[in-house]
Amino acid sequence: MAFQKPSHTITKIHLKALRTNNFKILFALSFTMFINMISFAQDIPVKAKTINRSIADSLVISSDSLQTPILSEKKQDSTLIDSIKPKKELLENIVKYHADDYTKFSQKQQKLYLYNMARIDYGDMNITAGSITIDYTKNTVYAKGIIDSIEGYTQKPVFTQGSNIVEPDSIIFNTDTKKALIFNSKTEQGEGTVIANITKKENDSVYFLKNAKYTTAENLEDPEYYIKLRKAKIVPGKKIVTGLANLFIYDVPTPLGLPFGFFPQSEKQTSGVIIPTFGEQNERGFFLQNGGYYFAINDYIDLAVLGDYFTNGSWGTRLESTYAKRYRFRGNVGFRYENLITSERGFEDYSRGTIYNLRWSHSQDSKANPSSRFSASVNLGSSNYYRNSVNQVNSGAFLNNTLASSVSYSKTFEGEPQVNFSVTATHSQNTNTETINMTLPTFQGSVGRMYPFAGKNGSKKGIIQNVNLQYNLRGENRIQTTDSLFFKKEMFDYARAGFQHSIPINTNFKVFKYFSMSASTNYNEVWAFNTINKSFDASNRQTVTETVNGFDTFRTYNFSTSIGTTIYGMFNFEKEGKDPKIQKIRHVMRPSISYNINPAFNKYYESAEVINANGLTQSELDVILENRNLEFTRFEQGIFGVPGKNFSSSMGISVSNNFEAKVKDKDSTATEPKKVMLLNNLNFSTSYNFAGDSLQWSPVRMTGGTQLFKDKMSINFGATLDPYALDSNNNRIDKFNIDNGGSLFRLTSANFTASWSLSSKKGDKKDDNNDPGIDENVRSGGRDDDLFGVSQDFANQQINPAKDKENEEPSELYNYKIPWNLRVAYALNYSNSRRQNEISSHSLMFSGDIELSPKWSVGASSGYDLKNSGFTYTQLRFERDLLSWRMNFSWIPFSARTSWNFFIGIKSSILKDLKYEQRRQPDIRL
Repeated sequence: MAFQKPSHTITKIHLKALRTNNFKILFALSFTMFINMISFAQDIPVKAKTINRSIADSLVISSDSLQTPILSEKKQDSTLIDSIKPKKELLENIVKYHADDYTKFSQKQQKLYLYNMARIDYGDMNITAGSITIDYTKNTVYAKGIIDSIEGYTQKPVFTQGSNIVEPDSIIFNTDTKKALIFNSKTEQGEGTVIANITKKENDSVYFLKNAKYTTAENLEDPEYYIKLRKAKIVPGKKIVTGLANLFIYDVPTPLGLPFGFFPQSEKQTSGVIIPTFGEQNERGFFLQNGGYYFAINDYIDLAVLGDYFTNGSWGTRLESTYAKRYRFRGNVGFRYENLITSERGFEDYSRGTIYNLRWSHSQDSKANPSSRFSASVNLGSSNYYRNSVNQVNSGAFLNNTLASSVSYSKTFEGEPQVNFSVTATHSQNTNTETINMTLPTFQGSVGRMYPFAGKNGSKKGIIQNVNLQYNLRGENRIQTTDSLFFKKEMFDYARAGFQHSIPINTNFKVFKYFSMSASTNYNEVWAFNTINKSFDASNRQTVTETVNGFDTFRTYNFSTSIGTTIYGMFNFEKEGKDPKIQKIRHVMRPSISYNINPAFNKYYESAEVINANGLTQSELDVILENRNLEFTRFEQGIFGVPGKNFSSSMGISVSNNFEAKVKDKDSTATEPKKVMLLNNLNFSTSYNFAGDSLQWSPVRMTGGTQLFKDKMSINFGATLDPYALDSNNNRIDKFNIDNGGSLFRLTSANFTASWSLSSKKGDKKDDNNDPGIDENVRSGGRDDDLFGVSQDFANQQINPAKDKENEEPSELYNYKIPWNLRVAYALNYSNSRRQNEISSHSLMFSGDIELSPKWSVGASSGYDLKNSGFTYTQLRFERDLLSWRMNFSWIPFSARTSWNFFIGIKSSILKDLKYEQRRQPDIRL
């Protein structure tokens, strides 16, 4: 056997596959690799320091990688060629070992030494250490760091497999018993890290720990907190069994602990208990809230069952489920029910009631089916649910006054022409009036636009070739009910159903080169399944309305045409020798005139029959009927309107304007001026009725809007100007206001709204995805900002995701730049239709957050009613980042919902139940 000169060597060894699915048996994988190296080295002569590759390639390892390897040397005849193709090895990776200083084998001590940056690689497994020693007499492997005179103990062993890392101080492994001792190891376990002084590996699936620490802190050398496990047994992927364990904060023990514990371990989602929050309320006593059980049903759906209980007998429950299937759909379902008892039996203020709320959100992935789509957004329940709910999850939604739902399915049939249909169920609920309007369902169908006179090449030129028509069908089953009859059979007693067919025919063409003209006519047919009949009861002097069941229909048609153009104007401020800041202003004006004819369909109108007129003379009956209009149409209660009774011939006039400026750029290197939007739109519209006998001009409506300060501020305004005067009773008369001694127009109403979003230069916009409670408010039908406050359930990380802030400031004590954001909403409404000359509403709302330091932030949401001189709903927020912990304090200082909420808990979701909460809930006034 020839020996080469000592050098760094790479040896190729064929190994059987080591299969495992659990990252927590990393030690077994690394030590199996050491066994193979030891067994290989045992057959080498004592003087060998480098191994011949041909002999190394002839070594075979036993098929059982978890038992002591048995090595055999095969003799090969170079002249013999086996005609049978050998079996392919299960795994053919290369084992590489390396050391910077030396790789040495001691014949006397029967040890192999790897020193300084010792490294062993096999597949995706890797171990590095300052020193690795293999003792063949004791069948042990020892890996440790080395001591540097300056840096101290360096090059600690690091074992890596994939993304999993184990970092002990040293390892001793016995190749015969397969047992090992690991000293001062650091192992990632999910979101946390286990730091153990001594770990004993009993076999491939059982580990014993002594004086171990579990923490989610980032600083593992000096963690701000940890749970000390004095003795623990770990079965990777299955369970952890501990003895006495308690919480330490900066090495200071706390009384929070357990005498023993059993913690199931799984790499997949698992079911488990959700720890409730406790507190006290004046009217309902002590309570446990938002506690329950989480069911991990499968990979596609889960379920959380939560409950509230008060000592006075009140209780509530919440069912929350999230489901998703990749590339198909995703959604969530929530049902909330509360049985609320106020005071105690026998007292005057005793009351009992139930409230509920159902929410469902479903969205289909666009990749699932491009020709059909199903979506749902449901939010319905008791009108007083958000106002009376005692769960802090709903604290930011009690100002919502509208609940809305929509469930729809649509399908498109490709072709020429294209056919579409959709089925939709809608729900709208006013929580103040407790009225509910529903459509169960609405069917819509349409046949795409067709050009019957287009050229064979598809071109459409002129008035004839541009003629196009469509067909639209709409059917509804409309229900109007109240909160008390919701989901009861009585709600269907007054349901109304019908169909509407419409065929619009349009064309467009150019006139005089610069004008665009369009003409259209529309045929409309309505089917009704019940109509009405009216009669006048002369004796009681009242009109009687009866419902007539049966199919009926009416047909209408109309004609309209319009002409418009676009006019461009440029105001140039540039002059020779001068370079003004505003160089040009461009004005774009789009005037249009339309004409509409609606025939009179008075054939569908009739007079009510007079009944019970016996005993009345004709003159007496004429007096009774003199001031009564008994003409009606049997389609009055139809859901698609009524046929027009009067002939209408009207002209509409509208002008839209757009103003844009070119200003000199502050950047001297810019070659073009910068565009600045002055007014996005400024529109005027009115109409004139040629067929009217009086009040032929309609009021002029003016609207406008723009964005300022790099689109940070949005402004919208509007006004209504009436050309007619008022009489002494404040009623409109057929006399122009200017002829009555007034101005050309009367300002009857006006509105102005502005919203301003500001933030520090550190971030252009606030990241709403990290705002606590915003998603919850939107799903509850509220605003998409926090002007109404946020949810106070800080423990629920699905609603309140922990903010992961990247602090780039050089100091942890103060910010040399203080991040902040501010949102302001202003609204003003003016009414003067009957000379009341009043501001109907005038309010200012604002919300903002400021980060005083990298760890401290404060925020507030409030508003001021400028008309009634009072603050609106106000919420103050304080947040402290405690590294692995977070602390929140929310305070509503005044109003009927005065309350506060204090929370401190661990950020990590795996230990989110390790928390403390204290609050004062508002005393609900019914």
